[in-house]
Amino acid sequence: MNLHLVVKNKPAESEKFLLVSNHMGFIDIMMLASCTPMLFVTSVEMRETPFLGLLTELGGCIYVERRSRTRILDEMKNIVETLRKGFRVVLYPEATSTNGERVLPFKKTLMMAAAHAGVPIQPVVINFRNINGEDFTLKWRDHVCWYGDIPFATAMWRAATLKSVTGEIEFLEQIVSTPEDDRGVIADKAHSLIASKFVPVKGLPVEEQSPAEMEADPT
Repeated sequence: MNLHLVVKNKPAESEKFLLVSNHMGFIDIMMLASCTPMLFVTSVEMRETPFLGLLTELGGCIYVERRSRTRILDEMKNIVETLRKGFRVVLYPEATSTNGERVLPFKKTLMMAAAHAGVPIQPVVINFRNINGEDFTLKWRDHVCWYGDIPFATAMWRAATLKSVTGEIEFLEQIVSTPEDDRGVIADKAHSLIASKFVPVKGLPVEEQSPAEMEADPT
C-alpha cells in the first residue's frame, strides 16, 4: 500500500505488555503488526465475516463477544492467559474503528487484563501524517479510515488506489496497574495520553473538533 511507517520510542523486544491504541481501520492494524509480532483482540462478529474471519483466524486473534457483557470476565481471562504466555496483545479500547475525528471513550474492563497478568499497559497513538503528498484531510479520510457502514471491499479498493501514505506510531508512557486499581482511572489515563497526541483529520468545522465527553461506560 506504499506505506512509509515512522515508529517513535519503540520498546525493546524483550518487553511484554498489553498494547492499547486508537483505531481507524485495517491500515493501522498492518502498521502495528509490522512493528513486532503481536496478537490482536477482535470481535466475534469479525470471525463470522467472510474472508476477514479467515484472516483473523490465521493471525491468531483473540475473540470477544462485544454484544454480551455477561461473558466479559471469561474473555478477560483468555487475554490474561495469553499475556502470561509471553505474547504481546493489542486491544483497541474504543471497541470500534473511527473516522479520524477524535479518540472515542475507552471501554474499561478488558484493559484490566494487564494488571491480572502482571504486565504494564502500553499506550500507543497512531496518526496519518501524509497521504499522496498532502495532509490528512477530509479529502483522503475515507481512503485510510474504515468506519460506519463503509463496505470492506470499498475501503480496501480506496486504500489500494493511494500512491503513498505516511503513518506514524508513537509508543507513550507505560501504565503500571494492579487488580485493585480503579479501572475507570486507568482507562481515563490511557485515553488522556493517546488523545493528547492524536492529530485529527483536517478540515472539520471548529465546533466538531472539540474533545468528546468521557461518557460513563459500565464495561
